[in-house]
Amino acid sequence: MLYFIPAWYQQNQWCENEQRWTVRRTHSEFDDTVKQIQLFHRSKACPYQIMLLSFAPNFRHFLHRQGVYRAPYWSCFDAIQAIRRKKMMVLSFHNLKWPEGIEFVYTPFVVVAMLNRERYAQIDFGEDGNPIRIDLYRGGKLWRRNLYDDRGFVSGTILYEKEEPLYQDYLMENGVWKLRHFQKDGHVEINEKCPEYLLQYGKRTLEKRFNALRYDSLEEVIYEVLVSYLRLTKSQDIFCMAMHERHAGLAGKALKGKKVILSFYESRYSVAAHPEVRGMLKAADYLVVDSRKNVSRIQKESGMLLKKIMAIPPYDSRVDLSVSAQFAVQKILVPVDDIEDEVFAGLIKVLGKYLLRNEKARIHLFTRKADYDRKQKVLEQARKELRQAGLEENWAVEEETGQVAENQLEPEAVPVRVFVEQCVDELSVSKCMREQRVIADLRKVPELYLQITAISIGIPQIVRTKTEFVEHGRNGIVLKKMKDLPEVLDYYLKGMKGWNRARVCSYELVREYTTEKLLEKWGEVMDSVGGDSYLTVGRRGLE
Repeated sequence: MLYFIPAWYQQNQWCENEQRWTVRRTHSEFDDTVKQIQLFHRSKACPYQIMLLSFAPNFRHFLHRQGVYRAPYWSCFDAIQAIRRKKMMVLSFHNLKWPEGIEFVYTPFVVVAMLNRERYAQIDFGEDGNPIRIDLYRGGKLWRRNLYDDRGFVSGTILYEKEEPLYQDYLMENGVWKLRHFQKDGHVEINEKCPEYLLQYGKRTLEKRFNALRYDSLEEVIYEVLVSYLRLTKSQDIFCMAMHERHAGLAGKALKGKKVILSFYESRYSVAAHPEVRGMLKAADYLVVDSRKNVSRIQKESGMLLKKIMAIPPYDSRVDLSVSAQFAVQKILVPVDDIEDEVFAGLIKVLGKYLLRNEKARIHLFTRKADYDRKQKVLEQARKELRQAGLEENWAVEEETGQVAENQLEPEAVPVRVFVEQCVDELSVSKCMREQRVIADLRKVPELYLQITAISIGIPQIVRTKTEFVEHGRNGIVLKKMKDLPEVLDYYLKGMKGWNRARVCSYELVREYTTEKLLEKWGEVMDSVGGDSYLTVGRRGLE
């Protein structure tokens, strides 16, 4: 069995990222573990299971969003709370016990329960319309918050004192509290009337008694239950752990003596910031990293010559034809998140001047950040740089706010030529990318997903840092000097020869990162870790 230990946490806490449907998603749910699970789920290369260490009452909804609803999993908090249910169940708030005389007020965003003309409760829903929490009020102040499981019961409740969280109860299916976590000092108490947790392994179900009724932290409880479960696993099982500061120390200690693969993704975990992890790196059977650049970074930060390390991009490439040639304008995608101020200023100046010589060109500033005012801030910064460069600042305004003549018939004198593309999830990123003629990612570290998507769609890439996804002079250009950018853009935008050449070269690179190629690399890793065990996904798994 191949076990995946993911890093799916809300603000570095032992809980999930489920959000109310009215709140804009502030982060991408895609990471290395999501893509690894999708890879093994769809290919059926070998048996696998997710090991979830966080409290996630809406985990089935998360799996559904990732297209792996039937993925097998073991949940540490399900074990702690002795939950046996696996399937989702429809829960209506009307079926809950409400006091006599309750009245429900339906707003566009939430349902408010009123009692004697005062707010009694507020019901919040998830993206699929399921109730995820109900806040209860006394005298207009929050005093309790109930958290609902998508399997049809209350999974947790938080008690408030003066609107500050006092403690959180983790409940069994029958509503009886199993574990109480106090917010002030972090200590945990176990209900002495039901001091057992539940371990389900295969067809076996075991009840075990907690070692104590009081713990100094929630981590101690998680560690105890995790170790008990790991004792049931087999010696040839492999554990692929996403490196994250929330669980690295705890899981690393629990997995001693097991076959372990450590998975690094983008900048999620810094070896330099956690020197204590060097022992774990040395003891690990293999390290899987999302890019060659990160391989070099980890080697450098660890100060060790790590031999068993491989770059395996978490994203597989698929041919997805671009539609940019169908547009009358030529869209240039420019990622701006975490770009240095001086680079952004120089980029806007150069691109602004390029707009003067190419009437068809349009600049699309790309951001993954979901702040509600993110678009306005990017446009303001762009207008500032255009103004200082002596260029037309009204190129960078929101279309609906453009000035219109007094008679309301004539269009605005200055057309908008600088736009902001705000894409948080991967679906919106892919849709946006298909409309771009060229991408100019001039950040120190180009985004991995954008690069994989670019070669899949077949659009040229202009970068300032060499990566394995850009072959200079073939599917893109490694730009040495900012002043050379207009010349490079002309090569791809004036005529189709250079653009088509980059497209053909991109599709040649696609073959290096297909599902089959990624599985071959995983086969090498698992052959090294598991030897001749039944887990091997090399040639046999692909036949």
